[in-house]
Amino acid sequence: MTIANSHNGASGSFTPPRLSKSKFLSGLQCHKRLYLEIHQPALATTPDASMQAILDMGTEIGILAQQRFPGGILVKSGFRQREAAIAETAALLQHSEIPAIFEGAFEHDGVLVRVDILERVQRCEEGSPSWRLIEVKSSSRVKDVHLDDLSIQSHVVRGTGLRLDATCLMHINTGYLYQGGVVHLEALFSIEDVSEAVTNRRDQVLERLAAMKTVLLKPEPPTVEPDQHCHTPYECPFWSHCTKEKPSRWIYHLPGKKEIVSHLVRRGITTIDDIPDGTRLSDAQQKVRDNIEWISSDLGKVLRAVTYPVHHLDIETVMLALPRFPLTRPYQPIPVQWSNHIELESGELSHHEFLHAEASEPRKQWAKALIESLGEKGSIVVYSAYEEAIIRQLADTFPEFKSAFKSILKRLWDLLPVIREHYYHPGFNGSYSIKSVLPAVVPSLGYDDLVIQAGGQAAAEYYRMVFVETDWVEQAALRESLLRYCARDTLAMVELRRVLAKKAIDLGLV
Repeated sequence: MTIANSHNGASGSFTPPRLSKSKFLSGLQCHKRLYLEIHQPALATTPDASMQAILDMGTEIGILAQQRFPGGILVKSGFRQREAAIAETAALLQHSEIPAIFEGAFEHDGVLVRVDILERVQRCEEGSPSWRLIEVKSSSRVKDVHLDDLSIQSHVVRGTGLRLDATCLMHINTGYLYQGGVVHLEALFSIEDVSEAVTNRRDQVLERLAAMKTVLLKPEPPTVEPDQHCHTPYECPFWSHCTKEKPSRWIYHLPGKKEIVSHLVRRGITTIDDIPDGTRLSDAQQKVRDNIEWISSDLGKVLRAVTYPVHHLDIETVMLALPRFPLTRPYQPIPVQWSNHIELESGELSHHEFLHAEASEPRKQWAKALIESLGEKGSIVVYSAYEEAIIRQLADTFPEFKSAFKSILKRLWDLLPVIREHYYHPGFNGSYSIKSVLPAVVPSLGYDDLVIQAGGQAAAEYYRMVFVETDWVEQAALRESLLRYCARDTLAMVELRRVLAKKAIDLGLV
């Protein structure tokens, strides 16, 4: 492998590649991740739609946060225009009338950072001004990784000679209740001074940078065994690359508390099949170890508890960082879609569905259509407690629906605990997600043929359809994909019930 490092002829040493704050954070998570991001980025897995939606939301929030500082100026040079951005930032710093600089570029100690907001907090006729460094996050609280982010930023900015009076994190305040009209930005955003915590971490920056630069000069990536650190604080994009040679029954595929996995690894156990008899495992972990199909003697009786007509309900929501509908809060789940497959005692199946495809308040139309579809009779099969939570939320929000929803809540029948307590298939691999359960129990039915294959992706695509996309052809394609995905979830419940009931009958569990 050839490493594209620059060479210093006078000293005979190599100069490590320039770092950024994102690369610094990658290095804190794993030196191998940093090495691959710099030298072999093509090995990374491309972010899926769900992750891309999170990134896009962060960009939207960042732009909105700038409006919180009237008169601020954006550094227009792009992230690849290093020298131009640094020069543009330096020029803006000299103008005392500018109250804030957005996306300012600073370089020091081989690290380039772009600062979300640099606010001028003191205008001095003599001497240099002081500043407040503010990092904007779309999250709702301060996390350790945010402090690490700010530690490298403040290290670089201070290294260029600027005086920082405070280092702050600006994040979403989920307690803000949007009343309609113009969003109250001072209420939407919370600004927390985390200077002390950042100072404590900044003391470690030089040592951490030195270690990273040393690693980057090596001819090969460091040897790092994949484990829990690959998922904290973020999912590593090189997970597939680093685990491609691992066996299907690799010990880290054991579900549940990872302390147990770590304990087993320390004992030299590398596969699930190597776990000794008598090892203390959770019920789910024991089933994965045994790796056999298991059926409870009560499965048939439990499945017969439903009453016809049997409804199969799935609800999809969108959670907006920026609330758009009156009397909603940031990240409040807003129901926008549902699917209902209805099975009669004869086996006849019909399907109702709803999708609010406009940028308007969806909840009342959504609720009215759902109440009509569910009627007053029959069990309502769901998969998880999410549907119950959303219905309760709407019952509290809209008094006119409270009576109908109260009756609906009494009819809910959750298939997830039924399967978890009464059935296991090796194909679950320890996961009771419907995405894992369906293809194992009903091989002819899965999600691989769908454009949208997960709830997070559905929420992301819904947001794009309603609030971003302007091409009506693309909007129509997104609408069709959303409808197919939601309908698959409810059809999955129908087929799971049918197959499990047949298994119970075949075994005489009636």
